[in-house]
Amino acid sequence: MWSLKKPKNDSGAAQVNSDFVLSAIQDGVVMVRRDNIIKMFNQAAGMITGWPAEEAIGLDYRNVLPMIDEKGQAVPENNHPFVRAAASSQSVRDSHAILTTRSGKPLPVSIIVSPVMDNSGQPSGNLVAVFRDVAKEVEEERQRSDFISTASHEMRTPLTAIEGYLSLALNPKTAQVDDNARKLLEKAQMSTTHLGELFRDLLTSSKAEDGRLISYPAVVEIGEILEQVTEASRFHAKEKNLDLQYKISSQQDSSASKAVRPLYYSYVDPNRIREVFQNIVDNAIKYTMEGGVEVRLTGDDHVIQIQVKDSGGGIAEDDIPHLFQKFYRVDNSTTRTVGGTGLGLFICRKIVELYNGRIWVESQLGTGSTFFINLPRLSSTQALDIQKRQSSALSPI
Repeated sequence: MWSLKKPKNDSGAAQVNSDFVLSAIQDGVVMVRRDNIIKMFNQAAGMITGWPAEEAIGLDYRNVLPMIDEKGQAVPENNHPFVRAAASSQSVRDSHAILTTRSGKPLPVSIIVSPVMDNSGQPSGNLVAVFRDVAKEVEEERQRSDFISTASHEMRTPLTAIEGYLSLALNPKTAQVDDNARKLLEKAQMSTTHLGELFRDLLTSSKAEDGRLISYPAVVEIGEILEQVTEASRFHAKEKNLDLQYKISSQQDSSASKAVRPLYYSYVDPNRIREVFQNIVDNAIKYTMEGGVEVRLTGDDHVIQIQVKDSGGGIAEDDIPHLFQKFYRVDNSTTRTVGGTGLGLFICRKIVELYNGRIWVESQLGTGSTFFINLPRLSSTQALDIQKRQSSALSPI
């Protein structure tokens, strides 16, 4: 039997020592009581927000720390880091928050809000937040992203020409080359193909980072897409003598013709989410030398979960926290022989998070890995309502 897995929480609630020297801390530190009133406000918080501590203390935090989104609209109250931390009794991290200062200036900040625990280890109702100004880092990242995007786009044109010339050189109808020359040309063609994939991934990752990733969400039946992806990968698995299985829920295998398959609806871009599934399944096959890969689909009333389990060499514990970072690749004998850009999992994470989902991995060396993807699930009624609204919006008046 197998069931819906929960992602491991990588941060706990904070225990605050009230007698530390706040003035020595360069990050802003704020403590908020259960009635939303600011109880503690250090000097750095004042420098960042423009609110002197003597004025901020005693005010509602929502007046001192208002958050806005990238469009300049006020963040809904239930999505404010303080509200989320209070509701979940767990630490909430937001590295892309935008704070409005006292003068009305939008300021990118990185913030962590944690519940304060009482002596019995239970949430006291108070919250403590640590935040810092990341405007310089955001601007530097934007410049890097612009450079990568421009350079990748410009280099695609000559690369396309090189690929075309190599194809002509390898075509016996247009050129005659001996066997040795053909082998060299084929290696050059493989290298240009890899370079093309790198440029494509660089463009996609750049767009994902600065919010330019094109997405056309619609009501999608996840099981249908996942099954298509698995079938498309079956030939690759067969080439390596791997057993590739696709299963739905805990009891039924998709090969059982009489089984009534549950429908898992979600509001995502079908092409983007297909890209994620294909990347994860392809990786599982690529890094598995023997045994097999199992693709599972399960969920509950609110969550759809995709599990991709392989019998490969596994991932070291030290590598797991960095696996979904840009350009990060596990360094072992297998990865050194299998090509890759180090951007695939980063792009997958960005796409999944675009739809309020979560992706993570559980693995141990020598025992294989299991990648998990959680997506919000729509009921049949919700899916139908969204489809009707979209149809109405497209209908001529």
